[in-house]
Amino acid sequence: MTTIASIEELAAAAADGAVVVDVREPGEYVGGHVPGAVLMPMGQLPSRVGELDQRRPVYVICASGNRSRAMSDYLARSGFDARSVDGGTSAWAGSGRPVVSGLKPAG
Repeated sequence: MTTIASIEELAAAAADGAVVVDVREPGEYVGGHVPGAVLMPMGQLPSRVGELDQRRPVYVICASGNRSRAMSDYLARSGFDARSVDGGTSAWAGSGRPVVSGLKPAG
């Protein structure tokens, strides 16, 4: 069962340096993402899971929440404390929080 995180929970966790994984495609990510989010497209996540620290919660975000739920389920089955961000990047931006564009994540 996927743990769902609200935008408020993500904002608080991100302020504390939480791991945020954006599972959208590169073109979507470049258009705007949560500051500090690491791009790991859905199709690449299984082969890149070794880049993540299993000792820390992982916040998974996509555009609206569908892909992040699927990838959070995958990570949870792999032993991670994975949380799908409810509403995704759309809800983050809609809440008035900052969005970064470009390929390099800003910390």
